[in-house]
Amino acid sequence: MAQGPAVTVNLTGMRFSSATPLFGALDFSVAAGEVVALIGPSGIGKTTLLRMIGGVERGFEGAITVGGQPAHLAPPSGFVFQDARLLPWLDAAANLRAVRPDLTDAQISASLDRVGLPGQERAFPRQLSGGMQRRLGLARALAANPGLLLLDEPFVSLDPAMVRDLRAVFHAVFQQQNPTVVLVSHDPDDAAHLADRVILLAGRPATIINSFPLGPADPKRRLGAILAAQKEPGS
Repeated sequence: MAQGPAVTVNLTGMRFSSATPLFGALDFSVAAGEVVALIGPSGIGKTTLLRMIGGVERGFEGAITVGGQPAHLAPPSGFVFQDARLLPWLDAAANLRAVRPDLTDAQISASLDRVGLPGQERAFPRQLSGGMQRRLGLARALAANPGLLLLDEPFVSLDPAMVRDLRAVFHAVFQQQNPTVVLVSHDPDDAAHLADRVILLAGRPATIINSFPLGPADPKRRLGAILAAQKEPGS
């Protein structure tokens, strides 16, 4: 499986109307096939930054490229949202075909198997639990673009057992598909379980206060490293 595209972000600023700037200077890159977590408090602009990388939000100063192209000209990204945002009048198979109409029945079955939803092709969103809906949302994102996944707080509002199960599903998909992934979260534990590298955001306008790779240690030690970096930014 080929790696996903590299992403570069070089912002000089971004604001809505005459309000205080949302971002100051932001300069970072995501290597092909890398999983990078953007960690920061709620309301700091993480979702807006994802939309900018996905080419949806263009009201910024600077440049964002995906695979060497301006983000808004690159193929649509695979978005996974805070809620599944499934089309309730469509079954699981039709929800996948909504983003990729040429999918065959066999491809749909394989996609659902990959996220732990075997045999759910004809299930409607209302027939699925919250965790199952998130799995279907991941399958839809992979159908849209298996190379670039943009994850917006994908585990928020779920119970701990469901979060553990979903993290395992996401981790398995990352290992099998080798996509480029940008994960935004307010919870450093998400990064500790899934990310190769962490970027810490803080302030208004938001800036990068720390950026560092996560080693091969177990998630508890990785979480400890993130929490320590949050206490001592820039170290």
